[in-house]
Amino acid sequence: MSPCCALLAWALLALLGLGEAKESQTCCGPIVPGKEWRAQPSECAQELTLPVRYVVVSHTAGSSCNTPDLCRQQARNVHHHHAQTLGFCDVGYNFLIGEDGLVYEGRGWNIKGDHTGRTWNPISIGITFMGNYMERVPPPRAIRAAQSLLACGVARGALIPNYEVKGHRDVQQTLSPGDRLYELIQEWPQYRE
Repeated sequence: MSPCCALLAWALLALLGLGEAKESQTCCGPIVPGKEWRAQPSECAQELTLPVRYVVVSHTAGSSCNTPDLCRQQARNVHHHHAQTLGFCDVGYNFLIGEDGLVYEGRGWNIKGDHTGRTWNPISIGITFMGNYMERVPPPRAIRAAQSLLACGVARGALIPNYEVKGHRDVQQTLSPGDRLYELIQEWPQYRE
């Protein structure tokens, strides 16, 4: 991210009340930390062995959000479902992508997720788009946020340079990430069936 873009992003975040959103190490754009969206403290401890080769893309299949306030609430809703209903130690995803174009930190780069089952969780980063993408694609700003996040993962050493993107349905019996989003990620150069 260029210094000008970073400055504009920080100004926008400050105006939107996301002043604590942080620019992670290296090239990363702003990632809204869990404390900013009022996540409950994580009880997860199992670390990923980095760098990982795979990124699994899913959708929450629930409500979408297109403003920081709505996305913070949606991230809390997903967290509550995972922690309270499913009994996970935290939200299952490493990162959540909002239609507002922001990345919301879940378990982050270092902690194993609960997004794709026993085989894939220890060897992948799980990112989810908040919303249902069976009949529509996320807006371009959400796609850019996800792609920027993945470039950041490579720069940080969390993803290998020739990482592979998988759709959730490629590795588990599910409709996720939704028909339209699945068609879109199949066009990404890192996608492998």
